Amino acid sequence: MSRASTLFQLWQTPIRLPLTISKISKGPHLIPSARSYPVLCFCKEIQTSTYEVVKGSYVPSPVVKPESKAKEKSLENLEDVGAFQKLPMVMPSVDILYSALRKAKRITPTKGIANIAKRERNRGARQLDALMKELAIPLRTYSENFPNKKYLHPYERSLIELTLGDGNYEQVLGKVDALRKKVVSIGKEHASLCAKSTTKKEAEARLTEGIKKVEETFNREGKHVDDLLHIAKTLRAMPVLDLEAPTLCLVGAPNVGKSSLVRILSTGKPEICNYPFTTRGILMGHIISSHQTFQVTDTPGLLKRCDEDRNNLEKLTLAVLSHLPTAILYVHDLTGECGTSPSDQFVIYKEIKERFGEHLWLDVVSKCDLLQKSPVLFATDNGDDSDLKLERYRKLGPDGAIHVSVMNEVGLAELKSRVHEMLDSQMTRIQVQESNKEKLELVS
Repeated sequence: MSRASTLFQLWQTPIRLPLTISKISKGPHLIPSARSYPVLCFCKEIQTSTYEVVKGSYVPSPVVKPESKAKEKSLENLEDVGAFQKLPMVMPSVDILYSALRKAKRITPTKGIANIAKRERNRGARQLDALMKELAIPLRTYSENFPNKKYLHPYERSLIELTLGDGNYEQVLGKVDALRKKVVSIGKEHASLCAKSTTKKEAEARLTEGIKKVEETFNREGKHVDDLLHIAKTLRAMPVLDLEAPTLCLVGAPNVGKSSLVRILSTGKPEICNYPFTTRGILMGHIISSHQTFQVTDTPGLLKRCDEDRNNLEKLTLAVLSHLPTAILYVHDLTGECGTSPSDQFVIYKEIKERFGEHLWLDVVSKCDLLQKSPVLFATDNGDDSDLKLERYRKLGPDGAIHVSVMNEVGLAELKSRVHEMLDSQMTRIQVQESNKEKLELVS
């Protein structure tokens, strides 16, 4: 006997109450026995509310919901890097649609339905439901597993904005999620219509109409999935930086020889050509010394202009310097071959030195084999010799700069030695910062 029938019988069974004597009236009298039925209360949970008195009236107190664990987790991992390597694999929209159609057409009606019309409408509703789910599930996976930009490390957040364009990342994710909602809405609507069909012919027609409607919608807006696929490929190709490993960042004007020095100092193999902005992104190499691995980054060149006028490549360089614990190897070209005059390079150098002077710093004058005795002057230079620092810079570069030539291998041994010393110092600085951070966490 089931539990429900037992409860029903219990509810039907009367309970006889014995004769009682009432003391309300003056004299005792008997009350005939009465039948009473037990009251059954089925309650899944009890919701309670708290109230407070405001101006003589009861007003419900506001309920403060605890923050979700997912949000707490995201906040805890705010400073982590490497989110781009954890992105889900995105399938092309054509493959998603083809796979969904193929799986949906394999769905058969529920067994045991003898009526032809009922069997056909059952099959149609099940196929439309399957098609909707096969399309919606991957789209939901993409929306949920692509990280929220505001929880990313500032460096990776800058990479998204500068590489993809400000707002484009969120816009594409929003359109993919909107497509998922459309597919779900259309699939449910036509599955419901198919389930209400009265004849086999009507059920078949509504199934065909529903599949066509879903397919048209996905074909029309599936380009957003392909845009997300391109975004995933672009972000995955970004170099992964280890925040706990010392990083050497080569900075300077375009075409001053940064890429050549990266090839000499590390395992990186950047493109080397004689035109500005050869480096179109952050290129990564590694230095292995004394069983330790150091990172080397080649950054796009900086031009003489204010931040508002800089292109995204230049802003990418500034993002690396702003958000990553790097040691700076600043490269100068005083030969005039790079296309940026020594005077303009001096202005850029002073600006960067002032903004990022707290970084460990090493100056290098490249192409020293091509240096002339007299300083190079461009037509844009005013020829004023009153600025002694600028005049000295045109001849020798900054004080303490190492003069090197990749072509003649001049100064390369000294450069490598100084770079290794600077990276060792950077390692010590990182370890001290990590130790201080752990102490603060223990105190808090």
